[in-house]
Amino acid sequence: MLRRSANARILTDMSKSYSPIDDDEVIDVRPPSRWHWRRWLIAGLVVLFLSSSSLVGIYVSALWFESLGYQDVYWYILKLRVGLFFIFLFLTILILRGSFWLLERVFSAHVLAKRTIIVNEQAVEFSPGRFLRPAAWIVAVLFSLVYALAMSAQWQVFALYFNQVVGGPTEPIFQKPLSFYFFSLPFYDSLSSWLVSLAFVVLAASLIYSFLTLPEKVMKSASRTVSKSAFTAVSVALAAFLIAFAWRVYLSRYPYLWTDHQTISGVTFTEANYLLPALLFICVALLIAAALALINAFTQRGLRLLLIGLALPVLVYVVGVVIVPAYIQSFIVKPNELGRETPYITHNIAATRQAFGLHQVEQRDFEADTSIQALDLAGNRDSLENIRLWDWQALQDTLKQIQAIRIYYDFFDVDVDRYELEGKTRQMMVAAREIAVDKLPEASRNWINQKLIYTHGYGLTMNTANGFTREGMPRFVVSNMPVESTSPDIRITRPQIYYGQLTNTDVYVKTRQQEFDYPQGETNTYTTYEGNGGIKIGGPLRRMLLAWALGDIAKLPFSDDVTSESHAMIRRNIIQIVNHVAPFLIYDVDPYMVVNEEGRLFWIIDAFTQSASYPYSRHHRVNNQSVNYIRNSVKVLIDAYHGTTDFYVFDQDDPLIAAYRATFPSLFKNADQMPADLRSHVRYPETLFQVQGEVYGLYHTQNPTVFFQREDVWNVANRITGEDAQNKQTQPIDPYFVLMRLPDEKPVFEFVLILPFTPANRNNMIGWLAGRSDGENYGKLVGYNFPQGRLIDGPVQIEARIDQNAQLAAQFSLWNQQGSRVIRGHLLVIPLGRSLLFVEPIYLQAVRSPMPELRLVVLATQERLGFGTTFEEALTNLVGAEVPPLAPEESKPGEEQPTPADKPAPTKPTPTVIAVPEGVQELIIRAIREFEEYQQLTAQGRLAEAGQKLEQHKRTLEELRKLTGR
Repeated sequence: MLRRSANARILTDMSKSYSPIDDDEVIDVRPPSRWHWRRWLIAGLVVLFLSSSSLVGIYVSALWFESLGYQDVYWYILKLRVGLFFIFLFLTILILRGSFWLLERVFSAHVLAKRTIIVNEQAVEFSPGRFLRPAAWIVAVLFSLVYALAMSAQWQVFALYFNQVVGGPTEPIFQKPLSFYFFSLPFYDSLSSWLVSLAFVVLAASLIYSFLTLPEKVMKSASRTVSKSAFTAVSVALAAFLIAFAWRVYLSRYPYLWTDHQTISGVTFTEANYLLPALLFICVALLIAAALALINAFTQRGLRLLLIGLALPVLVYVVGVVIVPAYIQSFIVKPNELGRETPYITHNIAATRQAFGLHQVEQRDFEADTSIQALDLAGNRDSLENIRLWDWQALQDTLKQIQAIRIYYDFFDVDVDRYELEGKTRQMMVAAREIAVDKLPEASRNWINQKLIYTHGYGLTMNTANGFTREGMPRFVVSNMPVESTSPDIRITRPQIYYGQLTNTDVYVKTRQQEFDYPQGETNTYTTYEGNGGIKIGGPLRRMLLAWALGDIAKLPFSDDVTSESHAMIRRNIIQIVNHVAPFLIYDVDPYMVVNEEGRLFWIIDAFTQSASYPYSRHHRVNNQSVNYIRNSVKVLIDAYHGTTDFYVFDQDDPLIAAYRATFPSLFKNADQMPADLRSHVRYPETLFQVQGEVYGLYHTQNPTVFFQREDVWNVANRITGEDAQNKQTQPIDPYFVLMRLPDEKPVFEFVLILPFTPANRNNMIGWLAGRSDGENYGKLVGYNFPQGRLIDGPVQIEARIDQNAQLAAQFSLWNQQGSRVIRGHLLVIPLGRSLLFVEPIYLQAVRSPMPELRLVVLATQERLGFGTTFEEALTNLVGAEVPPLAPEESKPGEEQPTPADKPAPTKPTPTVIAVPEGVQELIIRAIREFEEYQQLTAQGRLAEAGQKLEQHKRTLEELRKLTGR
């Protein structure tokens, strides 16, 4: 660095009009460095390297979308996000840097000039220009990047706004259609938030520049004068901020329409008549304050006019938003709350029912007769044949033991569906056998095995929902490897599962290495993928890019087994697939597998559109999201072999799916385009039905007075969980499927989702809700109400009756102490005829083997209880008369079926759990009493006495065992 020479001084004087520089300032007169261009080159290479991963990711994602046929969806979203990023990047830079440039022009003579400041009584030379110009660029760029990224992430808001379907119901307060709240308001809200933030940044910058115009003596004295330019700049910036903030306040009125209050949701009497008008007055006051600030900027009337302008909206806020609403709510509304709030309660009830699809619930009365004749056993024989005795969790544990075959197979879930067998519709339990690569033996976990050989799951199991062998095992229709089917109506021609719920790894197919298909004895069967799923490896460049994107750079480029014709299967998890293709939908947590007529396997996933801004509707949680509007608008069909994914629209009236369909015309298909054999397996979604049940508990009533007083609140009926008395808890029943004939309905056998209800804080049943799944009735809801003057036992009360049955209690105690434990399945409430049948399966599981076996079936009505080792035996004991066999009994393994000539005549089942030897009843009662006393002593901490009582209890059980011969 050199002192300025005389020539430099002349040049400096000539440039003072552009940039004031002090005479003592040191400047650099060296020629530009020859390395200058190289620094820019290095910087460019660094940026390119850092962005290369993103670019490769974009390329591979485009290939993946292309493999599914949705490349236009991907490019639309990408172009929209990139476009929004650069639009708001440049707009933000333009606004901020332009504002900073104007401030620099206004304050150049006062701010950018070099000055001396006093720090600790010492004079320090300081040149703000050296810091403010770079700082202005840094601030502008940083804020631009932040807002560009934020707006890019909100691409759905912009897409819906420009593709919205205008219309829908009009709400009663602002008289705006539903489309305004779904599409326009989010768009306006994003823009207003952006503008308010920018205005605030500019205002803050003007204050900083104004502070730097203060004379030097201010740093050490109390004088606070400001320059004319500073006053003008701050006033103009303040006016811009007030105008932007006024728009923000104006928009803030609308969310009151869906705010949840203790009693209702939406605008209340006080808000509608006082708070919302006050917010409008605040907007006017803010605009007046902005006008006063602009006037003050050019008339220089001092701070008084500016303070008056700022005080006006504050005063309106305090009076209109704080004082007046509080007074009205306390002294006008509270003493007459029901009368004042009735119109708004009516709005809340109607809107919530509409938003959650409850406005179409068909209400019916259900007699709930207690007589056996009311069950109409003869007329409901097909329903009895399909009552589900297999609890899905117990069946899942059993399948893992007898059908997994190898440790690397797993059954992620068990689903309930219906299929035609021999001309009859039967309820089936279906479980896909998927491969879990992470369960391979440690020695087998190498790249070839995990990427080339163990690529897919194999087949499924299917068993009747109520069928079990004499050993308590499932009665399979489809099972084993290779796939075996006991029915000609169901066949599996393509059992390989390349896309599923456990397919979380990337694999390569169509390679020179054969893929493991299924084990067969001591040998294995191999196959080669013949489908079109995945991304073609192609030439060396694409192979290298795929390897880079998949993190497989050390193996894939050098593998001789992977050829240019091989395919890379990525994102194979079906939930991951739909979340990438259509991230704007939310999905049911329980996909289910179906078999079509050709024997191919498909996954069906229910998809929902949702919103949290439906006027007057109350919010509920769905998949960890707070929503107050939901529709099951889409069904997704995924081929388990090819990965082909199709989205079918099942709700044409949903405005959200109409907007998404206008945005992505190639993504969605009409429901009637779904193949008929697969559409017959469409069912009412459990996620939707569960949230509808929660809403229905409060909003089944449409009387504002009853609603306000909470006189008729329902809860989803509870069930008891936990196997022993000390750990028993209650939790709401999950919705469950039943094949049945709805009461008061034409004789149509249909697949129905059921949810029973009890009054709040009580255990007796009050009604039940049915969601229909078949044919023209798909998606319809029917609500059944019990008589008001009668008490109908609920599931918890039926469970208590089971616990109080001496014979069952003794049997459970006996089983729990013989190296095994009792597992009680979910208690099902089955409407039959004009009555209710309660069904609970009882499983026995050995401590050393996690394989439950069905051992007892317990049936109950309001007045009776029966149980037995089979459903027919339990039904016989329940009704007190012989019941013909409902389904042919499966023979034991290795046992030949008798021919018709040799088949013995049917005999009445022996009710072994009813007929007991003399003296057993007394021992059972004594054992129960001793066990209860043991529990009480343990709870009181009297362990010594509890130990003695337990020994006494064991002796009683031993006597019982000797007497019964068991």
